[in-house]
Amino acid sequence: MRLDKYLKVSRLIKRRTVANDLSTGGGVLMNGKIAKPSAEVRVGDELTMDLGRRTLTVKVVEVPQKAVPAQMAASLYTVISDVYNDPQPNE
Repeated sequence: MRLDKYLKVSRLIKRRTVANDLSTGGGVLMNGKIAKPSAEVRVGDELTMDLGRRTLTVKVVEVPQKAVPAQMAASLYTVISDVYNDPQPNE
């Protein structure tokens, strides 16, 4: 499954166009390398997303063949780290 579609189906990103824009801009790393929206996601891949003040890293547990119900979306990945980056105080 394409990276942009996986981010949408797993509900890590709300819309596929946003997932596409994020990965096109270099905001998604797959196994430590910048990933394009068309990159194939496989079980075991590690995805790191730079979401502004938040950096989220997940491990792919399952790649569905089609969209899944909202209740099952969180079972497609496990969260490795979820870091909120506080802005630097002005001096």
